[in-house]
Amino acid sequence: MNATRSAELAAAQACLRLLHTARAALTGCEPTTAASLLALPIAEADEALDRAGLAGNEAWLLEKLYDLGTETRVHTRGRCSRP
Repeated sequence: MNATRSAELAAAQACLRLLHTARAALTGCEPTTAASLLALPIAEADEALDRAGLAGNEAWLLEKLYDLGTETRVHTRGRCSRP
């Protein structure tokens, strides 16, 4: 994997962590508590986006995030899962 692809993947992963943290923080938390919980993941995602040269390119990044989610679903198909 080349450095650019690696940086893009790291940015997508940081944004996914931010998304999951935001969902958890905003479920049942007071806004001030949620804001403090999100400060670090937001900073991490911003740094990763800058390193990958993706800052300000949200449409492209969202497509990459969608692709990561699709890969995960494809890789888990066929496995037995418990309800």
